Amino acid sequence: MEPLLLDRLLLIGDLFQRDMARAFDGTGLTTARVHLLWVLQHAGPSTQRDLARLCDVTPRNITGLVDGLEESGHVRRTPHPTDRRAVLVELTPSAATTMAEMQREHAELNATLLAAVAPKDRAALERGIAAIASHLETLVAEAAEDRDRTAS
Repeated sequence: MEPLLLDRLLLIGDLFQRDMARAFDGTGLTTARVHLLWVLQHAGPSTQRDLARLCDVTPRNITGLVDGLEESGHVRRTPHPTDRRAVLVELTPSAATTMAEMQREHAELNATLLAAVAPKDRAALERGIAAIASHLETLVAEAAEDRDRTAS
């Protein structure tokens, strides 16, 4: 029996998780910490409140992540230029270098994976994956709304 599309997507997700675990083994970086670094790489210096929203975690969770990344030398807190009650979290220069390398590797892996697909099929594949991701986001959001309604 041919595996379902969902089975293949779950396999891909698992393979990405294993590859990330291998890549960060011994670095002290967890998936959550790498995600926060990735967000900072793309968003630039941000408040912890903004980071919590962008990472879809609680403010308490983001405080723990930032504390750990500050301790390991990946981020630093700096005064907010216009709000003296707020601080900004930003990548350290060494973390910015690491994230630039990670972004380069990300682009290389993207190209490698697309090379496994016939050139004439690539546009359809990308449209299909985008449609699946968008629909899954909608389903997850609707499920969360249903859960929140029934919990109230």
